[in-house]
Amino acid sequence: MAQDAIAVAEPNWASGRAMAALVSVVIESKLGQQVEIVPGANAVIFAGMDRGKGEIDVHPDVWLPNLESLRKEFIEEKQTVRLSENYYTGFSAFCALREFAEANNITSVFDLATPEAAALFDKDGDGMGEIWVGAPGWTSTNQNLVKVRDYGIANFFEPVQTEEQVASASFSSAMERGEGAVFYCYAPHYNWFVFDMIRLEEPPFDPEHYVMVNPNEDPAWFEKSKITVGDQDKTVHVAYSASLEERAPLVAEFLSRIAMDTDTVNAFTNEIVVKGRAPREVAEEWVAANSERIDEWLGL
Repeated sequence: MAQDAIAVAEPNWASGRAMAALVSVVIESKLGQQVEIVPGANAVIFAGMDRGKGEIDVHPDVWLPNLESLRKEFIEEKQTVRLSENYYTGFSAFCALREFAEANNITSVFDLATPEAAALFDKDGDGMGEIWVGAPGWTSTNQNLVKVRDYGIANFFEPVQTEEQVASASFSSAMERGEGAVFYCYAPHYNWFVFDMIRLEEPPFDPEHYVMVNPNEDPAWFEKSKITVGDQDKTVHVAYSASLEERAPLVAEFLSRIAMDTDTVNAFTNEIVVKGRAPREVAEEWVAANSERIDEWLGL
C-alpha cells in the first residue's frame, strides 16, 4: 500500500461498491490524498479500522441494525471506530418474481411453507424448493437462515447461499423461462431496475419477536436466535477509523459529514452493475455534477 494512502474497504454488494468508489473519488480529487481499495468482509473491515494502522480505514456502507454487534463493540465500547452523522435509508425482505408469484397466489412468506409451493420452486427435482438467503459472510444471510426456519419455510425449501451475481443470474434465467424464484432482496439495489418483482408480506417488525444472536457472540447462535417478524428498516452509514482524526483530520471531517440518499445510491448500483460501467467513472461523473453538495460535506 502506498505510504499515507487511505484504505477504503470495498464490500461484496452493489451499494458497497458504489459507496467505496464515491468516497475514494472525493478523498482523492477534493482532499488530495491517495486511496487504496481493499476488498473485505464486515468483521475484517471493522477489525482493521479498530487497529488504526492504516490497513483498512473506511467502511463505506454500514447497514444498521444488521451490523449492530460490530457497532456496539467498536463504536460504542472500544470507541476506535466512528460513524457518519448522516445516513441513507434502506430495507430488506424476501421477494419473488412478480408474474410467476401472482399466477400462483404467492403473496406472503407463509405461502411458501407448503408442499405445493415447494413443488413450484423445485429446480433440481429433490422435492424441495430453493430460496436464496444471501451471500456467504453477510450478517443478513445468518438472519435470513433463522427467518426461513422460524417461518416454517425450511421444511419445504433449501436455503441457498451464493454470491450475489450468481444469484441474480439465476433469477434472470428463471424469468426468461417463465419460472419462479424467491430470494432475499433489499434496497437500494440494481435488481429493482432489472426484475419485475414483488416484496412478500411479513409480520411487521417487533423487537420482542426479533432475537438474533451472532456467531461471534455464541457458537450456538442459530439455536438461540428466533425471528418471526420482518426486518426493521435500515439506516446506512459510513464508518471510519478514529485514528484518521489524527492521521488525516480533513478526511475524518469529510467522512463524518457525508450524506447520501437512497435514490442516488440506487441509481449508482444500476449504472455499475446493470450498465456495466466502472464504479470510479460513475462516481467521478456524479462528483463533477454535484460540487455544491460535495462542498457541504467538506465544510466549505
